[in-house]
Amino acid sequence: MEKLNITNPPMLCSGHAACPGCVEALSVRHVLATMGPDTMAVVPPSCMAIICGPQPYSSLHIPVYQPTLEASAAAASGLRRALDAQGKHETHVIVLAGDGGTYDIGFQCLSSAAERNENILYICLDNEGYMNTGAQKSSSTPHYAKTGSTPEGKSTRKKNITAIMAAHQVPYAATASVGFLPDLIRKVEKAKSIRGFRMLTLLIPCLDGWGLADDGGLTASRYAVESGAFPLYEVENGTTYTLNHTTRSRPVGDYLKLQRRYQHLPEAGIASLQAEIDEGWMRLQRQVEMSKADAATAHA
Repeated sequence: MEKLNITNPPMLCSGHAACPGCVEALSVRHVLATMGPDTMAVVPPSCMAIICGPQPYSSLHIPVYQPTLEASAAAASGLRRALDAQGKHETHVIVLAGDGGTYDIGFQCLSSAAERNENILYICLDNEGYMNTGAQKSSSTPHYAKTGSTPEGKSTRKKNITAIMAAHQVPYAATASVGFLPDLIRKVEKAKSIRGFRMLTLLIPCLDGWGLADDGGLTASRYAVESGAFPLYEVENGTTYTLNHTTRSRPVGDYLKLQRRYQHLPEAGIASLQAEIDEGWMRLQRQVEMSKADAATAHA
């Protein structure tokens, strides 16, 4: 096992309000340690806002601004411009938002900030639902998953937010998981070094909302990637696709069996979801191959 040496001091304090075993707290701990102390965070209403706690008792060792649920990207854009006006160009502005405030309620602001190529790093902590209000479905909730508002299973597919950001041709968009920590840290470091709009979508298995064992968060994080349900990849400037974990070592059924939200799903439903994931995997591989071919043509 590779040992990681993170030189920056912890930015997330002990005593925060996350659930025991929370993957979100673990993920943000490493994200903030990689970003360093010269960082300001925008945190809309979400699990992360609860983890942070109210000012002046925040569990984060960096300044935090909590806007309305729909306004994260706009608030971060304004904060970035205010810092630039003060000559603080090296201070990083990040958003720590859930999927409800990203895929759904905050999508208009998100798309506008991406279109303007605002110099912010937007991090979506994707637990695939509105988890701190009763585990209702969002447009990030996967197909067939049972939630508080889809008791028989969600009837539509998960929105592909990374592909949507790639269509905006932003400098950098990527997926990451704390289950593959070196890849996550590398992507945060890469995003930190780029100017313009960057977005990272982190898979955050929710112990309560997904119905996982108390110590099951990291296992679910790894199974999601290993089954292809949550592929790790990055897109630069909307055109250059790189697949970071190139093999699938287990069927999606292994991943689903960890979760209470899929206990209702019959074998036919599991097979249908496997076919859906296979289709998405092949599409992603084609995009990777096309970007390689385009790069080869450009250098010919």
